[in-house]
Amino acid sequence: MDQLLPLDTVFSYSNSGYVVLGVRLRSKLGTYLRPSVLLIDEVGYEILERGEANLVSQVISKRYEKGSIILTSNKSFSEWGQVFADEVLATAILDRLLHHCDVISINGPSYRLKNRLKNRLRNIEQATEVA
Repeated sequence: MDQLLPLDTVFSYSNSGYVVLGVRLRSKLGTYLRPSVLLIDEVGYEILERGEANLVSQVISKRYEKGSIILTSNKSFSEWGQVFADEVLATAILDRLLHHCDVISINGPSYRLKNRLKNRLRNIEQATEVA
């Protein structure tokens, strides 16, 4: 089983490849640890590389029972192993997130898609009236 890397040796993926964050990581993590509420939007929109998943795990672990997190995702909890590239890591993250939380599950058509379809129908109706 892989273990989380120490803060000074965690890698992060960038467009130019993997970069050792080292000491700078401590100050960067502080950015995510300071707010009383941290919003993490669209978890699962992109599959994370192993190093990225470790960074997210470190933020969640360090905020555990110290700061609130609001998180949005269109992935079910059972899919998080794929998102974080590791079932064990995803389970550890979920364990901390779900311990003191309220889960609000919203099912139904996408609000954005619904508006887009309305606009498309309106454009078709307008084009039909002109013709």
